[in-house]
Amino acid sequence: MLMVTICDSLRSSFQEHAYPADELMPLTCRGRVRGQEPSRGDVDDALGKFSLTLIDSLDTLVVLNKTKEFEDAVRKVLRDVNLDNDVVVSVFETNIRVLGGLLGGHSLAIMLKEKGEYMQWYNDELLQMAKQLGYKLLPAFNTTSGLPYPRINLKFGIRKPEARTGTETDTCTACAGTLILEFAALSRFTGATIFEEYARKALDFLWEKRQRSSNLVGVTINIHTGDWVRKDSGVGAGIDSYYEYLLKAYVLLGDDSFLERFNTHYDAIMRYISQPPLLLDVHIHKPMLNARTWMDALLAFFPGLQVLKGDIRPAIETHEMLYQVIKKHNFLPEAFTTDFRVHWAQHPLRPEFAESTYFLYKATGDPYYLEVGKTLIENLNKYARVPCGFAAMKDVRTGSHEDRMDSFFLAEMFKYLYLLFADKEDIIFDIEDYIFTTEAHLLPLWLSTTNQSISKKNTTTEYIELDDSNFDWTCPNTQILFPNDPLYAQSIREPLKNVVDKSCPRGIIRVREESFRSGAKPPLRARDFMATNPEHLEILKKMGVSLIHLKDGRVQLVQHAIQAASSIDAEDGLRFMQEMIELSSQQQKEQQLPPRAVQIVSHPFFGRVVLTAGPAQFGLDLSKHKETRGFVASSKPYNGCSELTNPEAVMGKIALIQRGQCMFAEKARNIQNAGAIGGIVIDDNEGSSSDTAPLFQMAGDGKDTDDIKIPMLFLFSKEGSIILDAIREYEEVEVLLSDKAKDRDPEMENEEQPSSETDSQDQSTEQITSNSQEVDLVDQESSEESSLHSHPESLSPTDTDNAASVSPSKQNSDPLENYETLSLDGECTDLDNQLQEQSETEEDSNPNVSWGKKVQPIDSILADWNEDIEAFEMMDKDEL
Repeated sequence: MLMVTICDSLRSSFQEHAYPADELMPLTCRGRVRGQEPSRGDVDDALGKFSLTLIDSLDTLVVLNKTKEFEDAVRKVLRDVNLDNDVVVSVFETNIRVLGGLLGGHSLAIMLKEKGEYMQWYNDELLQMAKQLGYKLLPAFNTTSGLPYPRINLKFGIRKPEARTGTETDTCTACAGTLILEFAALSRFTGATIFEEYARKALDFLWEKRQRSSNLVGVTINIHTGDWVRKDSGVGAGIDSYYEYLLKAYVLLGDDSFLERFNTHYDAIMRYISQPPLLLDVHIHKPMLNARTWMDALLAFFPGLQVLKGDIRPAIETHEMLYQVIKKHNFLPEAFTTDFRVHWAQHPLRPEFAESTYFLYKATGDPYYLEVGKTLIENLNKYARVPCGFAAMKDVRTGSHEDRMDSFFLAEMFKYLYLLFADKEDIIFDIEDYIFTTEAHLLPLWLSTTNQSISKKNTTTEYIELDDSNFDWTCPNTQILFPNDPLYAQSIREPLKNVVDKSCPRGIIRVREESFRSGAKPPLRARDFMATNPEHLEILKKMGVSLIHLKDGRVQLVQHAIQAASSIDAEDGLRFMQEMIELSSQQQKEQQLPPRAVQIVSHPFFGRVVLTAGPAQFGLDLSKHKETRGFVASSKPYNGCSELTNPEAVMGKIALIQRGQCMFAEKARNIQNAGAIGGIVIDDNEGSSSDTAPLFQMAGDGKDTDDIKIPMLFLFSKEGSIILDAIREYEEVEVLLSDKAKDRDPEMENEEQPSSETDSQDQSTEQITSNSQEVDLVDQESSEESSLHSHPESLSPTDTDNAASVSPSKQNSDPLENYETLSLDGECTDLDNQLQEQSETEEDSNPNVSWGKKVQPIDSILADWNEDIEAFEMMDKDEL
């Protein structure tokens, strides 16, 4: 079977390039070790230097009938894995991936041992490791509420100086409510009741804190007071597996109180959140009011949970809607709007949709879902497969990759896709004897009758029997759900076939613009400011504005009134900062260009390496013309700021130029005069990467650029080095410049390809106050753009190099009041323009400004939203 072959290849790649690291980096063919790679923030909290991928995929090997490989993997875990590392990890991720992986491995190890052929030496070693880990996680529950801290140090626990954690006050509902399966299984396996007791206490507390009138829970809760921090509610990120574990805890443990709680929540979900085929977040106190206009990819698990519950119609509807989104973008974007446009473009190879596809097929027997699974496998092989594994998608619109393959790809995605197509005889044990955890680990159902030392107290209070016939269904099957009607599921799907292709209304949020100018103009206008002009810097100093160079290549302007030469100069400084905001607001009407793609198509890459590139506001528009394909050559001089001395080398080729020392347009003219058919500008800031900096547009030089006819794209240093390294190794390197990645040649699908790094988009948030204002300027080439950050004591536009052009997400209408602002980005925009970019230009006295988000002054926002302002502030900060 294809999935088995691919799994063998992945295991071999992981063992060769990554082991014993936590994860495989499939583009650069190496292991990801915490602390040795640039921090990715909360994402890295899953990594604990405990060979995460190996543990997380143990039971997958048995499902795929790789019993010998499973036995070898268990020996590796027992020999090499250390759970006593001085590292801070997520309690939630460590529970579902590592504790769940050890328990799933133990469950199948004892099954194999009973069969008498494999694992005869096994003596509960994985269970003992799971117990050791369980005790390491218990200190996280040392709170007044019983809700666990979100993070813990594996070696030092909580709140010790060495622990570097324990000061958090908030956790997500899913983080605290997704423990009962693993902790109860650990108690039932070992007889140590403390684990199940702690997990039950956390669930009891969440249940008691539900909003009583709506029976909904929020996304984030204070672990000490029990107050809801984020009061929006849905079935996606932050809450998802809390609902899942209530129902599955009833299945595994047989406690009716869990089913009663789930039914109560489910009734509220279907009453308020479900808007077939959509699932939209609402406010827990005002459940008739939608909290946001987009959905995240994690809710794709919910149709599968509805199948387990027996409510098949809405499961089919939501699943079909999600499938239509996938068919449009090849993968499910991390978030998408209610009109099915990309909101967050990443796709880290999440398995939730495959999970729901598997359960729908098992419940209906409809071969349609086999076709869905086939599409998923084809897209993975076509767009995500790279030399050393499968790479997450940095942007589903351009096809660019991220050097990331999370452990859940092997633990869940492979497992569900294999089971979808497997016949009963392909699996060496009865899968129906087990329940899947949220990480798809297998726990045996016989645990419900083992070590029942926990008294089953029905702590569900104020439970009302709900009039819902769906609650009668258990273990749904086609005979019950579709009596004498094999086309039932198709009849539900049919009306949704074209739901994603409906046009998006072109309405634009009109933002009320306030003038910040009053009195005399400052001696230096914001539009004229150049960070390399000594005279300008002297004027800024007089106005109380100082310039600071940051390590990440930006320069920061900070203004303090008390440092100004006089009160008049201080006022001039304030007006200067406010004028920068006004300048950027004037630019908001300009259209943002979408990202472009640089695809390496020559041997041995064959189009598998795709780099996201920044566009130019001049030259050939790749979205309107055919892509440009050609071999690359470095220009001489490399900066491209004068007539090329090697025109014969770049003639008919795509010229590589280094950023710096002159304007982008000047570079373009010089390589065009030498006969180049295109140009790629590579950042001169060594180590720069779209992983840590936003993409940007290259602007012109303030003059007519219609004479530039060739396409120009920009790559950060890290991405550009991939092309340069390829030239050093293979000499002849051919690339494709286009608006998005093109399909690869089918004949080359199975060839070897090298790896690359890709880009990401970062969005800046902005806040402003009165006393002290600061402006961050991204240090770029000659004249460039800034995106404004406003903080309680700072005004900070992220700029580029010389000319300060501002790209704020927030602004204020009154320069004399505290700048309290709110950013909104709910407008409908074209799919290709959805990605937020920063526009970066080169040296120019009339800088270009581009907006990452539409903005609105606080006064008008308060008038519109009034008492719901707090909830929408939380929405704007929401992260998966």
